[in-house]
Amino acid sequence: MITILHNVRSQHNVGSIFRTSDAAGVEKLYLCGITPAPIDKYGRPNSKMLKVSLGAENSVGWESVKSTTHLIDRLKKQGYAIIAVELAPMAVPYYTIKLSKKQAAKTAIIMGGEVKGLSPAILKRADNIAQIPMQGTKESLNVSVAYGIIAYHLLTPGFLK
Repeated sequence: MITILHNVRSQHNVGSIFRTSDAAGVEKLYLCGITPAPIDKYGRPNSKMLKVSLGAENSVGWESVKSTTHLIDRLKKQGYAIIAVELAPMAVPYYTIKLSKKQAAKTAIIMGGEVKGLSPAILKRADNIAQIPMQGTKESLNVSVAYGIIAYHLLTPGFLK
């Protein structure tokens, strides 16, 4: 499984997602748009992110990519199924999506930025849109927390049984 982060602004959230990706067995992270990378454009380590990732940036492959939509189109041509995580009218509860190990190997999870989430152009390219049902008064979880729930559900079925 691979993960696409679209305009996730917080260095701490990205660091946490690296760490969760390592723990769950994610193959690669694509850092799209304004999502910060472990190394800045001048080749310097991103200390705020690295403090949270605890070295996971060295065990999970990653690549910075400008256009999320172009990346999705490329991945779909390579046979990847795209699962967007977003509160949207057509979204299904995340726990209704089940993947075999073979399917998970060719699946990309897309997480959107903390402020605007995922655009209609991205959602229209998704094969599935998953949401985490909310019981309280808040509309959403922190992106790194939501990612942990989704990644563990899809990559480690039965792990929590």
